[in-house]
Amino acid sequence: MQAHERFKDYTDNICWQAHIRRERLDKDLNEAGLDRLKAAALRTSDFDFSYVDKADKEGCREIKEFIQHHEWLGKLPNRPTHRFIVRHRESGLIAGATIMATPNAFSHLLGKENRDLEKLISRGACISWSPKNLGSFLTMQAIKWMVRNTDFRVFTAYSDPEAKELGTIYQACNFYYLGQTSGTNYQYLDPAKPERGWFSDREFRKRSKYKLYATKIGIEPKEWEEKYMGKWSPDWTKVPQDIKIKIKAEEKKYRESCEKRKVPTKHKYCYILGRSKKETKQFRRLFRENNFKKVDLPYPRERGK
Repeated sequence: MQAHERFKDYTDNICWQAHIRRERLDKDLNEAGLDRLKAAALRTSDFDFSYVDKADKEGCREIKEFIQHHEWLGKLPNRPTHRFIVRHRESGLIAGATIMATPNAFSHLLGKENRDLEKLISRGACISWSPKNLGSFLTMQAIKWMVRNTDFRVFTAYSDPEAKELGTIYQACNFYYLGQTSGTNYQYLDPAKPERGWFSDREFRKRSKYKLYATKIGIEPKEWEEKYMGKWSPDWTKVPQDIKIKIKAEEKKYRESCEKRKVPTKHKYCYILGRSKKETKQFRRLFRENNFKKVDLPYPRERGK
């Protein structure tokens, strides 16, 4: 099933991850050389956790294929930065993958001065025959690796009501629940490329899209990059007004060519961890001070939109 079809047609009363685990179980067991009895006896100690560097092209390819087969969205996120896997020690197969990325919008959960401490847990999935707690094991191992090896201390994540997700893994890991108010109100589908699936309006403002708009109005990609682009988006202070008008017109034209649908907001979670108990306590205190209305929100229990 393609990504855009999942959003339209999925009506099961369990989350998509559980649904795909059930659908793929026999095939996945056969590929791993396992039977149901042996799979049921597996524990997290039967798996090896590791970080996969972006320079490891083969490892990144494996993760991409795994996400395409086992994850709800079935595609990689924008601006991925860190990748983690667990492998089944006996078969050598990837049994779970997590991808962290730069947030599309920073949350300021520890105050604006600490916005750069945030990292988004953007994708994650486990294979059908893995132990039920492998997802939470992988998530926490990835967070601990990030804290040991980077400056990130706040880890945000979303769960999608359309996928019948509640954020069960995040609840099991004692994440803070931040409510169901996140995400876009509308998603879009490019009729010329339906295999890409539905996307948010951020897609219209991606670096690659602005390069495309510029090309359509006669500006060479190299010239656009050198003269007008910032790190992630155009530096509009450098773009002449007549060019800006034409670029915005191309963006509007592309947006209007896409199908549009209303979507429910997403559940949002966060986990805060420091390199020491003192640092953890300090950052969690900052979180409580900056988000006093969200500190004790109860976890959601009802699936669906």
